[in-house]
Amino acid sequence: MSASAVSEPVTVSIRREVDPERITEATAWVQTGVNLATKYPGFLGSGWVRAGEDSQVWHMLYRFASEESLTAWEQSAERAWWLSMGEGFVRSERSKRRTGIEGWFDEPTTGTITLPAADGGTTTVAVAPAPPRWKQATSIWLGFFPVNLAFTYALSPVPGWDGLPIWLRVLVTTLVLTPIMAYWVLPFVTRSLRGWLNR
Repeated sequence: MSASAVSEPVTVSIRREVDPERITEATAWVQTGVNLATKYPGFLGSGWVRAGEDSQVWHMLYRFASEESLTAWEQSAERAWWLSMGEGFVRSERSKRRTGIEGWFDEPTTGTITLPAADGGTTTVAVAPAPPRWKQATSIWLGFFPVNLAFTYALSPVPGWDGLPIWLRVLVTTLVLTPIMAYWVLPFVTRSLRGWLNR
């Protein structure tokens, strides 16, 4: 199986500090970047939000279907041109890439977020806060307990399993269960509990 066949979606989170005296220019610049990215294969969506009406801190998220499609966008001439247009008012920039477990409970920025609309304009939607930590912990436990219990029962009849050192049994258990949790169980649990998590 090729690497691209198993590549998972990648979300990039960017924090920029923008000159507060150039809000109008910065708004147009950010939206231009969104519009350019939407034309690239693998683009799954994006949005941006300011920390406050006059804040110099801006946050942007964009998501691509794979590392390969993200790289194509990030190395494109269009993006290089777009970044050069912001050099006059972007004072600093930090970015993070997120895949897998980091996306389950991404702590979104608060307030509103502006998204591109089908007609070429934009639409503004409210952004819900992240679930409380105790709800996140409960969701993880609800997935982990039955999977761990089933795995323990499944291996208990295996000859010699109980005679292995505890560290080796824990190592095998975590090596097997971590990808099961990451790719199947926790996405299913968080989808199933989405209404409760967002209340």
